[in-house]
Amino acid sequence: MEIKLSDVVRLRKKHPCGGYEWQVVRLGADIRIKCLKCQHRVLLERSVFERRVKAFVSRGE
Repeated sequence: MEIKLSDVVRLRKKHPCGGYEWQVVRLGADIRIKCLKCQHRVLLERSVFERRVKAFVSRGE
């Protein structure tokens, strides 16, 4: 899966705040994503992130 900075993704499960959409803010072996509704940041392993992604809402640069 090709992931770029600033990609906005929809995850399979919603965040407790009710948001589904997350923005990629850091790439590497781990991926940091930010909830677009409450601004909470989460660090996930790349393999876990790829399993949880349902769709790309918009692509980054």
